[in-house]
Amino acid sequence: MDGNRSFSSDFTLVGLFPNTRVSGLLFAVVSIIFFVAMTANGVMIFLIHVDPQLHTPMYFLLSHLSLIDMLYISTTVPKTLVDYLRGQRTISFVACTAQYFLYMGFVGAEFFLPGLMAYDRYVAICSPLRYPVLMSRRICWLILGSSWSGGALDSFLLTPITMRLPFCASHKINHFFCEAPTMLRLACGDKAAYETVMYVCCVMMLLVPFSVVVASYAQILLTVQQMRSAEGKRKAFATCSSHMMVVTLFYGAALYTYMLPQAYHTPLKDKVFSAFYTILTPLLNPLIYSLRNRDVMGALRRVRARRRGACAAVKGGQGQFCRMGLSIPSIRGLSSWGHAHQGGDTRVPKNTDVLFLCSTDSSSSLIAAHAENLILYTLHIFDGFITTLFKLSI
Repeated sequence: MDGNRSFSSDFTLVGLFPNTRVSGLLFAVVSIIFFVAMTANGVMIFLIHVDPQLHTPMYFLLSHLSLIDMLYISTTVPKTLVDYLRGQRTISFVACTAQYFLYMGFVGAEFFLPGLMAYDRYVAICSPLRYPVLMSRRICWLILGSSWSGGALDSFLLTPITMRLPFCASHKINHFFCEAPTMLRLACGDKAAYETVMYVCCVMMLLVPFSVVVASYAQILLTVQQMRSAEGKRKAFATCSSHMMVVTLFYGAALYTYMLPQAYHTPLKDKVFSAFYTILTPLLNPLIYSLRNRDVMGALRRVRARRRGACAAVKGGQGQFCRMGLSIPSIRGLSSWGHAHQGGDTRVPKNTDVLFLCSTDSSSSLIAAHAENLILYTLHIFDGFITTLFKLSI
């Protein structure tokens, strides 16, 4: 009876924001982080997709890292923000199970991917002549498939085991989402199967990838140490240090959450450490891995130049793209325009509209320019913040 009752009862999420004077400030900070994380990762995916110079194995993997970041931050943070605004913090058993399933799948894929990406960096620096062979398109898809398969396996294994337990204790979840250790504290059945599966998953998904990352970057640093260029050494050490900082933050918080015995956990610590790897990591990944990269910033400048060139061509009534410009065709004209452009025909199709970014209306162009500058300015602020933290840490 109790077990059946647990399946139909709602849970109450305490949430991330305490009922104090600082709750409004915390809500604003988390909202900004969520917005910037979604924007930065979206910009990364867009740039890697449209710029041919970023069509490399490293950026292919980074684009999927950004996609995973967007997916798994979206499974927890929007619910937290909406609950705070509505003042209603209940979540049904079905919704909690769905959130648990999706979150474990996405974060599981994220656990695997940095370790596999470290292999890419190791091959690029330590075996550059063999890089085209060791990081072929087939290998890239194999890496990506392994990451998603590992996350799916983790989700399909842990979700039934956890959510089948009878929740005969309080249904008040002292957390901001349905996370495994917190749900386990509410259960009162036999937890041996869960603990065994969780231990095996943590070893495979946390310790092994983290060990691969550490070993790869250690070998990279040994290789860099043999370089003659002092400037090259400095840049390589700075890049590896910033990468390791993010990786350590991500895996360290996850190791605390899933591998530390429950006797060492407190609700406040659980929220803080979960916030590190569920909210901050999706923000830090694009800033550290990509948006501080010259190739990415160069791609952003090229995209802006093409857009401005297209606007100039449209405004001038020339009826064709300028030499370095590309307009943004509407959905109905995208396919025909793409085939014509590849064939050397640079004329704008007659059935193609131009979006407001290339509108002859000066006010629309001005709005687009301000929006773009706002994104760049926000990224610049967070980039400076991360750089300052890195300098203080060393």
